[in-house]
Amino acid sequence: MINANWKTEPLGKLFEIGAGKTMSAAARNGAVKTPFLRTSNVFWDEIDLAQVDEMAMSPQEVAEKSLRPGDLLVCEGGEIGRAAVWDGQVNVMSFQNHLHRLRPVADDVEPRFYVYFLQSGFTQLGIFEGAGNKTTIPNLSRNRLAALDMPHPSLDEQKNIVSALSTVRSAIKSHAKSISLAQELKNTTMRELFTRGLRGEAQKETEIGLAPESWSVVNFESVREWLQYGTSIRCSLQPGSYPVLRIPNIEQSRVNTEELKYCDLQPHEADNYRLENGDMIFIRTNGVLERLGSCAVYAGDPQNALFASYLIRARVFRDKVEPRFAAYFFGSQQGTELIAGRATPAADGKYNLNTGTIDSIPLPLPPTLEEQREIVEILDAIDQKIDLHKRKKTVLEELFKSLLHKLMTGKIRVADLDLSLLQMEESA
Repeated sequence: MINANWKTEPLGKLFEIGAGKTMSAAARNGAVKTPFLRTSNVFWDEIDLAQVDEMAMSPQEVAEKSLRPGDLLVCEGGEIGRAAVWDGQVNVMSFQNHLHRLRPVADDVEPRFYVYFLQSGFTQLGIFEGAGNKTTIPNLSRNRLAALDMPHPSLDEQKNIVSALSTVRSAIKSHAKSISLAQELKNTTMRELFTRGLRGEAQKETEIGLAPESWSVVNFESVREWLQYGTSIRCSLQPGSYPVLRIPNIEQSRVNTEELKYCDLQPHEADNYRLENGDMIFIRTNGVLERLGSCAVYAGDPQNALFASYLIRARVFRDKVEPRFAAYFFGSQQGTELIAGRATPAADGKYNLNTGTIDSIPLPLPPTLEEQREIVEILDAIDQKIDLHKRKKTVLEELFKSLLHKLMTGKIRVADLDLSLLQMEESA
């Protein structure tokens, strides 16, 4: 299964395996503390420093259990085998006992190659099944880790494989960053649009904060024809007569058509729940408060769609409000806070809305549909940019998985690859 041209060595022959420090009450309460990494900081080929814990350590422990650039960290628990290389982002950093620190003992070892091989071995090839100890909580002991057979191609080949896979990983991260930046831009733009409008007019204070002087603030009840709960018919992934939109299909202002479920109903029953273009669909129950009240606008895809009981349909007066304008507002920070303030907590830990609550939500409205539609066009343009980066990121993630598998099994070689377009895109 592994590239047959590679020799293999036990991991313990390629790396010195060190143990981290165990957290204790004394370490937690000590005066002088040292930052340390836990399994929650270590992902595949990535170390997240957003939340780093600290514990007291003696000078000797700091010397023994500090990380050096190039150290390979492997998770002993959690998702066992998950690994990343420490690049020295912080001058002093230690590690907890649930991580193994692997330090190369020879010059012909590229640590990141072994990150990628561990990822392939644990997530694709299945060659490390049974590597964990058989306990209530699976863990990868030092001895079992040291005994794992690892490929040991030439250093040049290790580096070439790392370069190819890192190029794809870098492109994935670049698109992830672009998605994050575009989302920040969208949030800022929504805040400006819903408080200042597009006409450069003075602002006034309203019950929901600042708004353009010519805008009105109305309760949602005044701009809708009716509200309706969805069907409770049992649905399945097996294609049937009607697709049924559920909570996972509801995104800000639009429908996500992935993972659709279906049902079979008599046509006269289905007509009661059949969506029409422009219908707004609210999430009425959710464990995540920020998702409560999220609102999509149905635009005909998928065809003949119905909606499930955890959703509420609103049909608005189209001469008063552009549905997607309202949906964008309800998905903004301002709108989300208004909805959250009206949510009812349930015994199961979820939050609920009902039709009366939705009716009472304030909605700021420009005096003309033209301005509403102009605002929608601006936000649509940002969404299109976000969608583009998401699609590219998804394609690259699939490419990475494919390359990881084929490079580690010898089905392709780095020399067969042309990643110049990715490199050009990264430098652009």
